[in-house]
Amino acid sequence: MNKKELALEVIERLKNEYPDADCTLEYDQAWKLLVSVRLAAQCTDARVNVVVKGLFEKYPTVEALAAADVADIEEIVRPCGLGKSKARDISKCMKVLRDEYSGKIPTDFKSILSLPGVGRKSANTGWYGMEGMSVRQEQSLIVRDVV
Repeated sequence: MNKKELALEVIERLKNEYPDADCTLEYDQAWKLLVSVRLAAQCTDARVNVVVKGLFEKYPTVEALAAADVADIEEIVRPCGLGKSKARDISKCMKVLRDEYSGKIPTDFKSILSLPGVGRKSANTGWYGMEGMSVRQEQSLIVRDVV
């Protein structure tokens, strides 16, 4: 069985075992999920969902968030912890998405990994080719055990 076949088998097993499983981060666009994933470091998904409502109401597009003052972003995201670094990363990331990718998430691993605030753990979660998919650490451990 090659890696692709194995991955498809694992996905099928997980769908059968957890038919109602879903991402607990609320989003309607891939760039919003990217921001939420960054905010979720050292923070609960429930808190992130509350915080991003205000962030996305004030800055509803990649362009708007890219143009936002970092201090304003920091003020909004502070309840998620590590506000200064998260605000800085989000601002830089949105500028790169706006300037280099027309506001879209890139589709190759190397480009995703190059985004500010996106480390190997986040980049390794399946964004490329499947805009908007993210897997948390605990989910990857479940997959390892299923295989």
